[in-house]
Amino acid sequence: MTSKQDNSHQPNRREALQLLAAVPALAAAPVWAGNDEASTYDQDTVLSAALEFFGNGAAGIAKVIEKAFKEQGRPNGYIKGEEGSAALTVGLRYGEGELLMKGGGSAKVYWAGPSIGFDAGANAAKVFTLVYKLPNIGAIYRRYPGVDGSFYYVGGAGINYQRAGGVTLAPIRLGVGLRAGASVGYLRYSKEKTINPF
Repeated sequence: MTSKQDNSHQPNRREALQLLAAVPALAAAPVWAGNDEASTYDQDTVLSAALEFFGNGAAGIAKVIEKAFKEQGRPNGYIKGEEGSAALTVGLRYGEGELLMKGGGSAKVYWAGPSIGFDAGANAAKVFTLVYKLPNIGAIYRRYPGVDGSFYYVGGAGINYQRAGGVTLAPIRLGVGLRAGASVGYLRYSKEKTINPF
């Protein structure tokens, strides 16, 4: 008595060729690890870096960072920098800092953008910006519009979100540096310093 072998579970020739053809495309596709621990910062590391940057007297920093992690997950980079702004209803904001990536690498960044102020005057402040889903360092250099209604303030610290091309930036400011922070229309990040905010 002869038995017939069941090959129904094995891929046919056409399916095998399609699978092989897809391999190069999959290898070339950019991979975003999301909340992968190897490519993103944990909350304790970010909080330590922010407290060291601002100083331990910043009571609200832990709260705003906790909120950012709850809403956005783990960042894969952050920017430590300083900025100045001036306003008489409508104002300007300029800054510069260093971008640090968890996967390695760093770069100097400059930013500028228009703002709407609630008072007249000028100020300078430190800014610590969380960076989410940035595929590479060069992708930071573009314009990031602010997200309406994203401003959050507690204990002297404030945070708001800016998004473009799947990347989210979350600048954290303290004290007087918050002036006009909730109303920034956009910030343009560039490789070189410029006086043109547009």
